[in-house]
Amino acid sequence: MPDTFDAAEIAMNPDLNRLQPYPFQKLAALFREVTPNQDYRPISLSIGEPKHDTPQFIRDAITNNLGGLANYPTTAGSDALRSTIAGWLARRYGIPTPDFKTQVLPVNGSREALFAFAQAVIDRTKPEPAVVCPNPFYQIYEGAAFLAGATPYFLNTVPSDNYALNFGQLPIDVWQRTQLIYVCSPGNPTGRVIPIDEWKVLFEMSDRYGFVIASDECYSEIYFDTPPLGALQAAQQLGRCDYRNLVVFSSLSKRSNVPGMRSGFVAGDARVIEKFALYRTYHGSAMNPVIQAASISAWNDEAHVAENRRLYAKKFTRVAEILSPVLPVVLPDAAFYLWVRTPISDTAFAQALYRDYNVTVLPGSYLARSAQGINPGEHFVRLALVASVDETVEAAQRIAEFVGQASA
Repeated sequence: MPDTFDAAEIAMNPDLNRLQPYPFQKLAALFREVTPNQDYRPISLSIGEPKHDTPQFIRDAITNNLGGLANYPTTAGSDALRSTIAGWLARRYGIPTPDFKTQVLPVNGSREALFAFAQAVIDRTKPEPAVVCPNPFYQIYEGAAFLAGATPYFLNTVPSDNYALNFGQLPIDVWQRTQLIYVCSPGNPTGRVIPIDEWKVLFEMSDRYGFVIASDECYSEIYFDTPPLGALQAAQQLGRCDYRNLVVFSSLSKRSNVPGMRSGFVAGDARVIEKFALYRTYHGSAMNPVIQAASISAWNDEAHVAENRRLYAKKFTRVAEILSPVLPVVLPDAAFYLWVRTPISDTAFAQALYRDYNVTVLPGSYLARSAQGINPGEHFVRLALVASVDETVEAAQRIAEFVGQASA
C-alpha cells in the first residue's frame, strides 16, 4: 500500500465536471488579452451588484442586535421574520396573507436557495430527470441541475418573441421528464415581466406534467411605474390559492442595497416548502439572528425602496438619451439591466470597449448556451446600471464615443 494518496485518484462527484466556468471567469480570460486604457478610470457595468448606499436604519438594526451572535439560529427562522415577510407579500401583491409557519421560509439570499432547491426537488430514481430554464439565464440554474443529477434544457428568449417563454421549443418527451422549471421575472438580463397569460400556460403544464415551478423574483422591486406581476399574485388571480407546485424566491439584495447581508425568502406551496425546510435542516443554512433582525426592519420600510427606484429611473433616462443615437436601446419592463444589441460580436465589443475606454460590460453569449441551433446571447451585451448616477452616465458617454468611432 502506498504511503501517500495520488490526488488525481481521489474520488469526487463526477457532476462537478459538468459545471462550466462562471461568466465572470470567462470575462477575466477575455480581458487578459488586452490592457485597458489608463487615461480613463475603470467603470464596471458587468456585475449586478447594487452600489447605492445601504440605508442607515438597516446598519443600525445590525449593530443594535449583535447580541444575537450568541445564539444558534433555527432553520425556520424567527416567527417575527416569517410573519413580517408574509405581511410584506400580502401588501405588495394584494394577496391573502400567507401562513408564515407553512408557506414562508427565510433563506441566506436567493442564490443559495435557488441552487439548494434543485437538490431537494429532483427525484433521481426517475429516469433522465430534466430541469428547464430560460436562455439567457442565471447560471446557478444550470449548476443546480447538474449537481442534482439532472439535465438542463433551455427555452431561448429572443427579441422576435418579445423575450417570451416559448414552451413549444421543447419536445413532449422532455416535458414528460421535467421535474423543475426555473423562471425569472423580471428577467435577467432582459428585464421582461412574465404576463398573466404566460403564467396560465405554465401552471397548466405544471398540472399536466407534474413539475415544480421556481420563480426567481429578486428584481421585483426595481421598476418604473407599475409594480411587476408576481407568481403568487398570478396564481391567486387564476384561482390557484394553494400555490400548488409553485415556490417564489426573493431577496433584499437589490431591493434594499444589501447584497452582503445574504437575506431572502422562499414562499408558496406548503408541501414543497416543508420538504425544502427538511433538506435545509441538514444543509446548515439557517439565517444569522442579527441578519434576521435587520431584515425585519428592511421588509417593513418602503421609503428607501422608492428612493432606490428613483435613482435607477434617473440612470435609465440619462443612459437611454446618450446611447439611443448610436445603439438600439430598449428600456426593460423592470430590473436594472440594459440588454443591448451590438454592431459587432459581443465578445469583441466588450474587449475593445475595455481596452479603449476602460468600461466593463458582460458579453451576452456568456449568459447563454447554444440551444435549438443558436446562442440567443450572441451580439448582445448586458449593462448593469448599478453604479452612481454620475459614474453610470460617464460610462454611457464613453460607450457612445466608442461606438461612434468604431462606425466612423
